[in-house]
Amino acid sequence: MKILVTGAAGFIGYHTSKKLIQNGHEVVGLDNINDYYDINLKYGRLNDLGIERKQAKKFNFITVSKIFPNPFKFIRMDLLHSNALKDLFINEKFDVVCHLAAQAGVRYSLENPEAYVDSNIVGFLNILECCRHNKIKHLVYASSSSVYGLNKKIPFEVSDNVDQPISLYAATKKSNELMAHTYSHLYGFSTTGLRFFTVYGPWGRPDMAMFLFTEAIIKGNPIMVFNNGNMERDFTYIDDIVEGVVKVIETPLKIRSIKKDTYKIYNIGNNKSVKLMDFIKAIEKSLGIKAKKEMQPMQSGDVVKTWANVDELIKDYKYSPGTPIKKGVDSFIDWYKKYYKFK
Repeated sequence: MKILVTGAAGFIGYHTSKKLIQNGHEVVGLDNINDYYDINLKYGRLNDLGIERKQAKKFNFITVSKIFPNPFKFIRMDLLHSNALKDLFINEKFDVVCHLAAQAGVRYSLENPEAYVDSNIVGFLNILECCRHNKIKHLVYASSSSVYGLNKKIPFEVSDNVDQPISLYAATKKSNELMAHTYSHLYGFSTTGLRFFTVYGPWGRPDMAMFLFTEAIIKGNPIMVFNNGNMERDFTYIDDIVEGVVKVIETPLKIRSIKKDTYKIYNIGNNKSVKLMDFIKAIEKSLGIKAKKEMQPMQSGDVVKTWANVDELIKDYKYSPGTPIKKGVDSFIDWYKKYYKFK
């Protein structure tokens, strides 16, 4: 298949692109390489895919991977540039679109709401329009566990009410699901939303707990532990996430457990909740350094506990997350030490 992966310089987008390439698909990666976090990390991911920085910096210019010359190309493009996006779809003739690009971050949405509306709503609309007019067979897109908001029922199930988001980021992701439903209903192409739960692993985002904790502990700085440590997350290792995403892309839609396969949403996570303090202990053990902890109150836009029920994804796609926290943490620490040349 020929697959467009948006957000290809991002954490999940990079890993997904690499797996799809390894599976023999022709992949075109797209990213605007914004500066929400260190762009050097984004260029580092692209370099690992064979895309040189001097080429990746150019807007609306397609460059071919030097490592994967046949199946992988990259273009720097902003999803708000609808005409350029339309031309890309017309010229490349994709079979499937994997839309992972978004303005990420729950707390940052409190500071810069406009960025979330532009990227996550207007950008998503432009993707939907391109899918509509170019006969895309299947749009797989990133939603988020944040849509569950004030939901107190544990574990979270896709059938739960998600009308109480507590951050603008969450509201934009819920909007994406509604928009996808509308386009599937009106225009008949298939859409699949994946509600990601806390993802971690090598090449992870610097604004996420795994990265923040590791960096602070190594430098001897205190780590901020919110809600006094009384938090639980469905920490999911990146390889488990990518396994699920790729299965959804590669598997024929007819296998789904419902007759109408044009619109579907799944949770994708580790299928269990892990205490934040246990996660921190795993990092301490892997580094061999005791963390200095600074207990903080609950932050606006945060929830106390997340836990994904992934039974539907298991049933329809034989999804099987299973990477132990220790193994996942060790893999991240190994990568971090090599990438930042820490001894």
